[in-house]
Amino acid sequence: MKVVIAQMEHETNTFSPIATEWKHFGKNGPYLGKDVISEMSKTRTPIGAFIDLSKKNNFEIVTPISGFAYPSGPVTQNTYQKFCQIILDSIGDDCDLLLLDLHGAMVVDNTTDDPEGDLLRKIREKNKNIPIGCSLDLHANVTPNMVKYADVIVGYSTYPHIDMYETGSKVFDLIIKKIRKKNINNTLYQINIPILAQTLKMDTSTGAMKKLINFAKSYENDKTPSISIFGGFPQADTFYTGMSCIINTYETEKEANILLKKINDYAYNLRDDFLWFDDPLEKTLLKAKSKEASKPILLIDHSDNCASGGTQDTMTVLEKCIELDLRGIAVGPIRDPETVDQLFKCDMDTESTIKLGGKNDMPLINLKGKPLLLKGKLINKTNGEYTITGPQFTGIKAFMGRTVVFETINAQIVICENLQEPWDIGVFESVGINPKKKKFILLKSRMYFKPIFQPISDDTFYCKGNGVTSSDWKIFNYKKIRQPIYPLSS
Repeated sequence: MKVVIAQMEHETNTFSPIATEWKHFGKNGPYLGKDVISEMSKTRTPIGAFIDLSKKNNFEIVTPISGFAYPSGPVTQNTYQKFCQIILDSIGDDCDLLLLDLHGAMVVDNTTDDPEGDLLRKIREKNKNIPIGCSLDLHANVTPNMVKYADVIVGYSTYPHIDMYETGSKVFDLIIKKIRKKNINNTLYQINIPILAQTLKMDTSTGAMKKLINFAKSYENDKTPSISIFGGFPQADTFYTGMSCIINTYETEKEANILLKKINDYAYNLRDDFLWFDDPLEKTLLKAKSKEASKPILLIDHSDNCASGGTQDTMTVLEKCIELDLRGIAVGPIRDPETVDQLFKCDMDTESTIKLGGKNDMPLINLKGKPLLLKGKLINKTNGEYTITGPQFTGIKAFMGRTVVFETINAQIVICENLQEPWDIGVFESVGINPKKKKFILLKSRMYFKPIFQPISDDTFYCKGNGVTSSDWKIFNYKKIRQPIYPLSS
């Protein structure tokens, strides 16, 4: 059996001012050809599962492209077209199976708000009979075309995403069963749930999201082997933004729609529990400062979270920490290529003044960039490369770009050239900082910090900063989102 395996992953924050280009989908762009197997095999990702299981089954494997870019602004038209062409060129008449590791919340600048669905449509136009299995992120904004043109779709069931490999494995198992039964008709059904859930309320280990997923999964059986709940990605202004559900089923359309309505109604009854409200920043930080703790205290700057499309350079939370004289803080990473370039020209331990962050205006949320003036010294320079140890994205190489550590009276600050989510302790240890010995750890994160940093901390405080990943839905001027949707049309 000949199988084509590809990855095209991006979560697009349409309010972000940072365009997403070809070069952002890897160290120097996506992996191509044989490099896909050498770099992605045995990683704890869907594409890693696709490759491992295809090898185990002695399939002939074709890997045209593998690209993952950190969430940011819309993908450029040229970048998307290159992805599509490379994938389409790999699908010949002799291909027996296509496995795609997709996100489900990509947007292409001035081109399409449904690039995954459009890619699947183009594939079907070229090869209408090829079986297609797809993995999607839990934050996918699911569209009808995704469901119409794929045969199997399974989404992550965890956030933080610690089941990516398992999701890929499930896609593989379901699509192989369909092929061997010679039953590859589309048995996917979906519903868009009219809730704009906040990302901080999508933690699958607690609260409303845990209840909803458990409710949906209770209906899985031999006839309906997979039910996926999608929280959606609220910082994308598209018609299909919001929660949804996809079921893979052998039941009739009527029976499928009865089940989807049950899930929709259950979710809607929980709608208030999918909203997040912040305390004032100073109140939060004073609580954190007064906390007696034997291990570090986490300060989460969730409004400027790279993994949701933040610019990773707003200084509101760090500035307030310094104003309130919090000491012993590990901060990072902050994305500021200009300051990195300045500090790379300095000698170690040289005293200097920098204007940190605030390099990006965010006109779609009426926010001007405001750099933070700091005095301190450079204590380290690195190439910013490390390997993620897990439990999420395990085995993936991370590229922060040139990276420095700047030390002030209050903090040691990791400053890098590229967007970088702190989903691994390597963001600190790779530059010589031991976060376990700090009093505070300030992270620009929302959820991915939990599996790594919570076990080494005493408490977590969510800080109301500013940026394009704010949980305050009122600051976003949605123009395309479907209506009615809660809470925008409550």
